[in-house]
Amino acid sequence: MTTAKDLMYCPPFTVSPEMPILEFARALDEKRLTGAAVVDREGKLVGVATESDLIDQHKRLHLPTVITLFDSVLSFDTHKTDSQLKKMLGATVADIMTSKLTTVEENATMEDIATIMAEEKKHLIPVVRGGKLVGLVDRSHVIHAIAGE
Repeated sequence: MTTAKDLMYCPPFTVSPEMPILEFARALDEKRLTGAAVVDREGKLVGVATESDLIDQHKRLHLPTVITLFDSVLSFDTHKTDSQLKKMLGATVADIMTSKLTTVEENATMEDIATIMAEEKKHLIPVVRGGKLVGLVDRSHVIHAIAGE
């Protein structure tokens, strides 16, 4: 049975929240990676940033739906617009990273990881041991394992 320990790359590529966006993009390109774990000064995992986050900076902004009703304007989904604007205008990794993390332990199966990736639309999953970051699994690792079976 293939586990996260078999799939992950170790040591994981990490960046700081303060890293400038351009530097982050160059690092991913140079290392041919799809993302990185974001760790604070103490080495604590605080998020993940991926090439998708970088691409989001260059997409068109989708404005919220607005309805006029009896001379009132009702707007929907302003939270989504606010987060889109924050990412699009971001200057550092902290501005674009995902801080709502889903992590797995080293013994998580490939099926567990694939399920998380599919259902939560995650491209990069941190692997932890006792709460400490030990590796990263991205979609290409899962595809490689599928192709090798």
